[in-house]
Amino acid sequence: MVSKLGLAALLMGSFALGGCMQATLSPVTDAAMTPRDRQLLAHPPYAEAKIPDQFQRHIVDYTRKEQPGSILVDTDARYLYYVLPGGKAIRYGVAVGEEAMAFSGVATVGRLAEWPDWVPTKDIQERLGPYPARVAGGPANPLGARGIYLYQGNKDTLYRIHGTNQPEYIGQAISSGCIRMNNADVIDLYQHVKPGATVVVLPPGQSA
Repeated sequence: MVSKLGLAALLMGSFALGGCMQATLSPVTDAAMTPRDRQLLAHPPYAEAKIPDQFQRHIVDYTRKEQPGSILVDTDARYLYYVLPGGKAIRYGVAVGEEAMAFSGVATVGRLAEWPDWVPTKDIQERLGPYPARVAGGPANPLGARGIYLYQGNKDTLYRIHGTNQPEYIGQAISSGCIRMNNADVIDLYQHVKPGATVVVLPPGQSA
């Protein structure tokens, strides 16, 4: 539990980012977690990682044109923004794909899933070695607690915003082309996102 003094420090701690952007650390709670989430994450089969302060969840000013309910991923900065009304956004730290393997462009949320199964593609099988044809959802699954599936038209792009069983990589560009979030953050994002929402993923070299 966060003490009154600690909570005040979190809410008062604002930083000047990118000129005049203000960021306020948003205390992480488990309010969005289901009983199943709490059970599966009580003893995860991976080491806890200390997420650097800049990649923890913040409420920030948002002056771009995306509409409330949209998602923007700043690949270079390793941030995902969920756009709120009133010129604000929730900013989460993410891990993104290496430049040659990363998705960029405009997509929509075509599907949402809790604790999704993972079906490795042929490319993943060739790159990482043999995996089972399907890995059941759970804390050891690379997709983590939630999957947000990116579509263009009616076609699955095969790119996802999802949780992770490797939270130590948040803030980095790693081999997988998908957008990874720590499980507490992807659970929080999932409660806000609606099917059909716009997702903008900026290519390397274009920062928000």
